[in-house]
Amino acid sequence: MGTSTTAQRRADQMFPVLPAEDIARIRRFGEPRDYAAGEAVFRTGQRGIGLILVLAGRVDISQHDGAGQVVEIAHHGPGEFMGEVSGLTGKPALVDGVAAEPVQALWLSPEQLRRLIVAEADLGERLMRALILRRTSLIESCAAGPLVIAEGDDSGRARIGNFLRRNGFPFRAVTPDEDPALADLLAPYRDHPDSWPLVLLADGRLLRNPAEQALAEALDMVGSDAADRIYDVAVVGAGPAGLSTAVYAASEGLSVVVLDAKGFGGQAGASARIENYFGFPTGITGQALTARGFVQAQKFGAEIAIPACVASLDCEASDGIHRLRTDAGRTWCARTVVIASGARYRRPPLEHLADFEGRGIWYWASPMEVQLCAGQEVVLVGGGNSAGQAAVYLAAHALKVRMMVRGDGLAATMSRYLIDRIEANPAIELMSRTEIVALDGDARGLQTVRWRDRASGAETEAPIRHVFLFIGAEPATEWLASCKLATDRHGFVQCGGDPGYPLATSRPGVFAIGDVRAGSVKRVGGAIGEGATVVAQIHAWLAERAQDAATAEVSA
Repeated sequence: MGTSTTAQRRADQMFPVLPAEDIARIRRFGEPRDYAAGEAVFRTGQRGIGLILVLAGRVDISQHDGAGQVVEIAHHGPGEFMGEVSGLTGKPALVDGVAAEPVQALWLSPEQLRRLIVAEADLGERLMRALILRRTSLIESCAAGPLVIAEGDDSGRARIGNFLRRNGFPFRAVTPDEDPALADLLAPYRDHPDSWPLVLLADGRLLRNPAEQALAEALDMVGSDAADRIYDVAVVGAGPAGLSTAVYAASEGLSVVVLDAKGFGGQAGASARIENYFGFPTGITGQALTARGFVQAQKFGAEIAIPACVASLDCEASDGIHRLRTDAGRTWCARTVVIASGARYRRPPLEHLADFEGRGIWYWASPMEVQLCAGQEVVLVGGGNSAGQAAVYLAAHALKVRMMVRGDGLAATMSRYLIDRIEANPAIELMSRTEIVALDGDARGLQTVRWRDRASGAETEAPIRHVFLFIGAEPATEWLASCKLATDRHGFVQCGGDPGYPLATSRPGVFAIGDVRAGSVKRVGGAIGEGATVVAQIHAWLAERAQDAATAEVSA
């Protein structure tokens, strides 16, 4: 028996038919719209669609790809509604909706949809569940989004697939010969390996081996900056700490923008399974946990821009407004800034390491990498909990996992339950006092790895194409150089100079939480707790500034 999909298991929750009393509750949030038979209710790529409730008639939902192929997805009649999680923010629609007959409908903007969800708690819960399940179904079924075209073992395909998957964006990956309809389109690129992978967008544009930023721009994932808007809070980093801040701040009425260079979830989002997080006795994947926070933040109106790599922070403006500038030249302004940029993966000093990143060198273990290394021998370096989780996950698919640590074992760095699991798994070989000394490969990617036994000095080389590095992290704070914040000798941001604001940095209105903060506990639970705590301090700080301004105005 095959694995049932979300659409099969939970169809009644994905496509509920709302009774008259629910429709009456929605009416006060929406506005009536009429569509003639054959008229487009919305098209793929259209922005600003929140939710559309059918009152009479029928709307056909379909997906089309850049090659012109059309697939029917659903049909909505009276009492049914159109939309998925992109409706919370007005991001581009992923499918087409066409009136199959004259249609009467209620149209809700993203803002109206969010107000409905918050004001009508029980109805809002059902609507949110449906919106989330629909996006999940689109991801599972590959029924929307771009086509990523490359051979199955192409590392670029994994790179782009990982980026889209980490950001909850559906896509379909195909090989060059899998779809005959693509033959003519792909013919000019078959002898040009630098062009692969190709990404075919729904509007027919073809991107050749795009960088993540270029792909995001083409898919309109980031949206536009608003240099003339001043947010109450700008959060840099969409890991657990940053998302927690966004949820609590936005739910309490503060205007929030979250900026992240890669995708939501941070390092926690790459965890195969988190088993020691409170409230999840059977464990939860990092992606699932942080995806819930990502949607929850948007539910309350937080704006999230990904990828948006912050290059500098101006915290000395005379007007007291902080300005964040990205490497793409965009600017966001805010009264307060929360630094939640976390830590980036530490890289060992190996020649050619950068050449093979994304082509055999990986800093996480997700289904995309598992697909590439299934049935092969792999190396995993690291002895912390994240490394242990990854080793167990990879061992279920790889032929063998060589787990290398420089120390004598795992007891000092890993939870006991993970050590027991590793020791009991015959597919995992723990290699203590061992380090990688050389990498070699070619245009296809990593091909061989050489390592050294630190006790004997003996070196061994083997044909290994995939190495997973989990050797800790260093603070992602280089973008803060322009703000001259106080840091410890390792570069982590120091806080607590003001007893009233223990998470405040040395700069007024700038706070730091999570892994980037000196002295933090470096745990998911701690990061989420700090995200909630900092919001209370932001409220107090904004109130204090408002009081100071009022006093100054009276004195004048």
